Amino acid sequence: MITHVDRKQIRLKKHKRVRKNVLGTAERPRLAVFRSLNHIYAQVINDEKGITLVSASSIDPEFKATGIAGGNIEGASKVGELVAKRALEKGVTTVVFDRGGNLYHGRIAAVAEAAREAGLNF
Repeated sequence: MITHVDRKQIRLKKHKRVRKNVLGTAERPRLAVFRSLNHIYAQVINDEKGITLVSASSIDPEFKATGIAGGNIEGASKVGELVAKRALEKGVTTVVFDRGGNLYHGRIAAVAEAAREAGLNF
């Protein structure tokens, strides 16, 4: 039986493997997504300078005002829209997607698709 600790180690191992190939630059920063049981977080990161340009999550006041839960696909879509809107305000139009060691499925895919629909290019 796979325990919680084993699952976390597996995800971190996958994340390291993904990060070998995914690098955020000034021209094309990295859209990193982290999924917990009840919330979802997204950041646009410039890895060259080591700074976060914009972020959005299901614990932001702007998100909380919508009344949507953060642990489902609908909430993930809203976070994707928020991060895309904030990135476009900062002048970021193209990003590289970092799924954080998770499968590109469910809430992770919902963030990416909502960000694309809101105007970000991958």
